[in-house]
Amino acid sequence: MTSSRYLLTSVVLALIIFSVGISGYMLIEGWNFLDAVYMTAITITTVGFSEVHAMSQVGRIFTVMLVITGVATFLYVASALVQFMVEGKIREIMGRRTLDKKIAHLKNHYIVCGYGRIGRVLCQHFNAHPYVRQVVIELNPDRVPELEADGRLYISGDASEEETLLSAGIKKAKVLVAALARDVDNVFLVLTARQLNPGLFIVARATEKRAKSKLLAAGANRVESPYDVGAVNMAQRVLRPSVTSFMDLVFAYDRKDIKMEEIRVDPTSSLANVMLKDSGIRQKFNLIVIAIKGPRGDMLFNPSFETVIKGDDTMIAMGKSDDLAGLEKILRPNDWETYSR
Repeated sequence: MTSSRYLLTSVVLALIIFSVGISGYMLIEGWNFLDAVYMTAITITTVGFSEVHAMSQVGRIFTVMLVITGVATFLYVASALVQFMVEGKIREIMGRRTLDKKIAHLKNHYIVCGYGRIGRVLCQHFNAHPYVRQVVIELNPDRVPELEADGRLYISGDASEEETLLSAGIKKAKVLVAALARDVDNVFLVLTARQLNPGLFIVARATEKRAKSKLLAAGANRVESPYDVGAVNMAQRVLRPSVTSFMDLVFAYDRKDIKMEEIRVDPTSSLANVMLKDSGIRQKFNLIVIAIKGPRGDMLFNPSFETVIKGDDTMIAMGKSDDLAGLEKILRPNDWETYSR
C-alpha cells in the first residue's frame, strides 16, 4: 500500500470511529449532539477532562472500548501521516539526486533556459532528434509539474546564476537557448554563459528590436524575435501558401512520413571522402540530397552524383524519419555512440 493510500485509509477509519463514538453517546446516554461530540473528542484524544454528564454502567463500558479503539486509531493516523511526509521527502531527494547524476554524465547537450511557451515547444522539436540531450533551467516552481510530466531533465533556479549554469553542465554543453521572458535577463544570461564556455553556440530570444544588438554584443551567435518570425511566417503563408504548407509538413516534429534534416558529416564517418554515387544513400535509405553545405558556409544545391562528401560538410536531405535516422547513424557515428551509452 502506498503512503498516500495508507494515509487516506487511516483518516477514513478515524472518521468512522469518531462517528461511532458520537452515535453511541447519543443512543446510550441520550445526550445531545454537541455533548456527544465533546465527549467523543476528549475520550479519543485521552486529554483527561471530566465527563460531561454522569454515565450509566453501559456508557462506561462503551467509553472504555472507545478509548482503546480511539487510541489505536490515533496512533495509526499519526504513523500514516509521518510515513506520508517522510516518504514524500525521501522521494523528492532521491528524484533530485537521480536527475543530477543524469545531468552530470551529459556531454554536447542542449541547455534550454526558460520553459514557457517557447521553451516547451523547442524541447518538443528537439525530441525529434534522439541524440539531442536537453537540460531545462526554470525559475518558476509552478512549471516543475510540467517538466516532470514531460520527462525533462531540469534544474530549478535562476539561469543567469553561474552556479545554476554549472549545475546544468554548461562546461560540456554544445548549445544554449536563452528563452527567458525579459530581454535584460537574456542579455545577462548570455554574458554569463559566454564567460563560462567560450565555444558554446548560443541562440537568444529578443522581444524588442534594440535588444538584438545587445544580445549579439553579449556573445549570442544568433538572435531571434518571435514577433519578427511570426510576421514573416504570416506573410509567406499569404504569398506562398503551397510552399509554406509543404514546409510545415517537412518540419513537423511529430511526422515520420516526410521530413527534411541537416546532418553534419563527421570526419570519422565511413562516407567521408566518398562520392554521392558510391555512397548508397539513394539505394539504402531512399533519400533526396537537396544540398551540401561546406564548413565555410558555401552551399551546393542539387549536388551532382560525382560530388564528394567531405568531413565537416553538412548534408541537407529529405525523406522518411526512419531513413534519415539511419543516415545520421552513419554520418554522425560518434554522436550516436554517445547517445546509446
